[in-house]
Amino acid sequence: MKKMLLVLAFVISGVLSAVTLSAHHTWPVNNDRLVTVRGTVLDFTWSNPHPMITLEVKNDAGQIEKWSIGGPALNRMQANGWTPTTVKAGDVITGTGFQFTDGQKTIRLEHVILPDGKEMRVYQR
Repeated sequence: MKKMLLVLAFVISGVLSAVTLSAHHTWPVNNDRLVTVRGTVLDFTWSNPHPMITLEVKNDAGQIEKWSIGGPALNRMQANGWTPTTVKAGDVITGTGFQFTDGQKTIRLEHVILPDGKEMRVYQR
């Protein structure tokens, strides 16, 4: 009986760990609608778990908003040609991705158009 409880506890902890990891890798975004923002890079943080670009964007009313654009893990970005210097503060870029469903000004990045017009993707699609 004691051995059976130990096995059950092990199985439950494994399932809970898998659910936790899955939740971490699921961005709460609306996958049905791409959002595009254009603005000036304030910061590019090149670190795991998600490299982040902070943009200053002028909205339709002429007000300045800060948007966060998050990429996948560094190894995936590197596999698509990204480096720590792909974007830098002061660059004007256009980012496209899926916005958080709760309305936060945060996007899960799909691709960026750099100042020279080059498109940088994060996934091979």
